[in-house]
Amino acid sequence: MDSMDSVDFEQHRPTLLGLAYRLLGSMWDAEDVVQEAWLRWQAIDHDEIRDPRAFLVTVVSRLALDQLRSARVRRESYTGSWLPEPVPTAEAGPLDTAELRDTVSYATLHLMERLSPPERAVFVLREAFEFPYDEIARVVGVSVANARQLHRRASLRLADGRDRFQPTEEEHTRLLMRFIEAAAGGDLGALAEILHEDVVIWSDGGGKVRAALRPILGRRKAVSFIDAVVSQHGSEGVVTEVNGLPAVWSVSGGHPQLTAFAVRDGRISEIFIVRNPDKLRRVAPADL
Repeated sequence: MDSMDSVDFEQHRPTLLGLAYRLLGSMWDAEDVVQEAWLRWQAIDHDEIRDPRAFLVTVVSRLALDQLRSARVRRESYTGSWLPEPVPTAEAGPLDTAELRDTVSYATLHLMERLSPPERAVFVLREAFEFPYDEIARVVGVSVANARQLHRRASLRLADGRDRFQPTEEEHTRLLMRFIEAAAGGDLGALAEILHEDVVIWSDGGGKVRAALRPILGRRKAVSFIDAVVSQHGSEGVVTEVNGLPAVWSVSGGHPQLTAFAVRDGRISEIFIVRNPDKLRRVAPADL
């Protein structure tokens, strides 16, 4: 294969990984998809490809769609709650626009699990990568009218679970620090103040380490859960950045975990505790 063809692919690799990750919520699966796209790229006549980026995005999207359909079946039999694999911000692909940053945020990735595979593909291609509807329709295998309908349906389903205006990174960080201080100090009143009334705690141990098997619903139960965990295991943590926003790396019960947050109405509305060791290999802080 011509070395320039290899250069073409490598030029687009970060975008392709970012796309596949947004569609799958797993960088392991995203890397498999991009590797398969690379093998297909090697096997074709590149003189017939007018727009390598559009071609590769199409190939990766279709491969990811197939992967996502089978992944959804596996996730239904997953032990406890399935949460996306967190990744360092630098590995999330280009983040040049607000849409690219938003669609890779941990809270948005978790929300996108409620979408069907075609809805998720249409939403990501339109919102993050600004593909026109006619190209999206070809990728997903639907009509242009159906592509528009899928995008509208996905947008409405996601809007139902978050604020229209997302907090800035600074606001997110301030709320996270208040959470850490309240939890570490055992100040249950302050902790309750920064939690949304309908807060949900999700915990993913993957059946490999101990974790809550069901979501913990509501402020009162959430405060009790956090207080019990901190009282038993302590509260030391390191602030790190994943998926474009700060999160907390800590050890609880002898096992590492990453805790990320979603914010609604100026309060923490969801807490995501990732304990499955397979999902933490990329995000351990370098100084630990």
